[in-house]
Formats: sequence, C-alpha cells, structure tokens
Amino acid sequence: MIVNLRSFRKKVLASKKAMRSFLTRLENKPPPGLHAMADHAGKEVWQEIDCLSCGNCCKKMTPTFTPADIKRISTHLEMTPIAFKEKWLRFDKKDGDWQNKKQPCQFFNLSDHKCSIYEVRPADCSGFPHLTKKRVTSYLHVHKQNIQYCPATFKWIEKMQALAKNGLPTNKHPQ
Repeated sequence: MIVNLRSFRKKVLASKKAMRSFLTRLENKPPPGLHAMADHAGKEVWQEIDCLSCGNCCKKMTPTFTPADIKRISTHLEMTPIAFKEKWLRFDKKDGDWQNKKQPCQFFNLSDHKCSIYEVRPADCSGFPHLTKKRVTSYLHVHKQNIQYCPATFKWIEKMQALAKNGLPTNKHPQ
C-alpha cells in the first residue's frame, strides 16, 4: 500500500494520545500472549505498508550511529571515521550519541526513497521500526516516539489495540 503522508499526519493528530496511553498500559501490565500479538500484528503490517512509498523516517528522524556503524560506513565511503564524523555527524551530548547533522538523511534519495548506503546502513536503520523485537516491552517507549513518524508503527499499534480487544484470530475453521 502506498503511504499518503498527509492522511497519516491527520490520523496521528487524532490518535497519538490514545495510542501512547495504550502503549503505557502494555508497559505497566503486559497481557499474556503479548509477544504473539506483536508478531501477528507485525506480519500483517508488512503486508500492508511499503516503506519505499514513504521514507518518512529518513526525512524526519536520525539514526544513532554506533562506533561499528561509523567504521563500516566510513570504510564503504573510503573515508576515515574521523572525516566521516566531521562531514556528516554531530555528537548529541544529552544522549551521548552520534547522529546526522541534517534532515533528511544525507544518504536518502528523495526521488526513489532509497538509501545510497543500504548495504552498510546503521544498525538503527536496519532494525527500524523495531516491531518484531523479542522483548516487546523493551521497545514500547520507542514506539511511543515513532507513532508520529512511521506509518508502519502507527498501523502496528492499531492492530495491537484490536488484538488486545478481540484476541488473536484462530486458524480453526468451523465444520
């Protein structure tokens, strides 16, 4: 499905507070079967969302660059890690992280929504939006932040809300 960012922003405005509240409830009192719910919702989301039609994460957010990311990417670009950091990154003293100096990401191609360093992209990017992490509760705070940027996260939370209300569908067919 192609993502309409204007429609997405309207949905976020209408739902963000309730979604964050829902995620807080999951953090405080994880229901039985939370991981199964998350996996099921995640599989459904990826059947419906095409990240290449969006790219909002690359336009509006910055990944955290680990020392391993910096070494791998700078080697790929035939630069020293120091030159790479000087050219593209800033150090966020508050979080203690290396992040992009600007947005959208310097490696994001606005015309086709592809990453020019996809093969060596930061681990933060390769795992984004972290919907199917094994410890769902460890990432709920991240999902709260990502609601406003990522249509896949938004859709995942919608599906999680429905599953929390109705339960997981069964594979049993009436005879």
